[in-house]
Amino acid sequence: MPSARLTDRATLHLSGEEAKPFLQNLVTADLDKLDAGEARPAALLTPQGKILFDFLVSATPEGLRLDVAAGARGDLAKRLTLYKLRARIAIAPVDEAVAALWDEAVPEGALADRRFSGGVFRLYGEAALGAGEESEAFERLRLSAGIAEAERDFPASDVFPHDVLLDQNEGVSFRKGCYVGQEVVSRMQHRGTARRRVMVLRAERHLTPGAVVEAAGKPVGTVLSASGSLGIGLMRIDKLADALRAGQVVSADGVPLETEVPAWAGYTLPDAAAEPAEGER
Repeated sequence: MPSARLTDRATLHLSGEEAKPFLQNLVTADLDKLDAGEARPAALLTPQGKILFDFLVSATPEGLRLDVAAGARGDLAKRLTLYKLRARIAIAPVDEAVAALWDEAVPEGALADRRFSGGVFRLYGEAALGAGEESEAFERLRLSAGIAEAERDFPASDVFPHDVLLDQNEGVSFRKGCYVGQEVVSRMQHRGTARRRVMVLRAERHLTPGAVVEAAGKPVGTVLSASGSLGIGLMRIDKLADALRAGQVVSADGVPLETEVPAWAGYTLPDAAAEPAEGER
């Protein structure tokens, strides 16, 4: 079974009887739907609705585990502590191994990574210590699925949850009630004004992260991350749709490429271009 130790990931544990309601009132996902055998995507937003931190949430006997970019763990702990006030919870970093593995079979002790449509799992602690070193293979799997991660693919406070498809994988709940940044995210959902979307990029040659994606000399997106000729880009889908209808070649640094909506995502390219409302660009 292919697997990879993820040394760029770290965990933060929330323990105590109020851990779940505390986090439920802060983050985008509905934690009341969190099952024991899964790791569910979620994000903590700015009041303006942009992602400060994204992570995978899973249940532990004591409360919750947040699987986050290692470089962001300390800042996430500080931010949650600011919100803690009198809540009876403990917030603590835990130095446990993190691993990903992928196969059709469900390994013992593994948690389903709900960002993927199936067959991808997370392991933590001792269970993760025996994982392989196939990090490059996992990176390509992640990119081919169109899954973007904070710190690795985009900086804090730069994108909305819709941009990176959290609205497509239950990383955002539109029914659970208020959380930080909820008003802006709900407005984007109900007005249908999301115009930036992560798409899979397949190029004829090497793709460079940060390169501008163009059509007829006009920008339509940016390469977020790449592995060889495979990558993901944050695309203006209205402008991309116009370019494709006009038969224009889409390229990055002069390298022609094809764009794909991730197979699991439910959005489509718009029929006609429309400018997003103020504050939702």
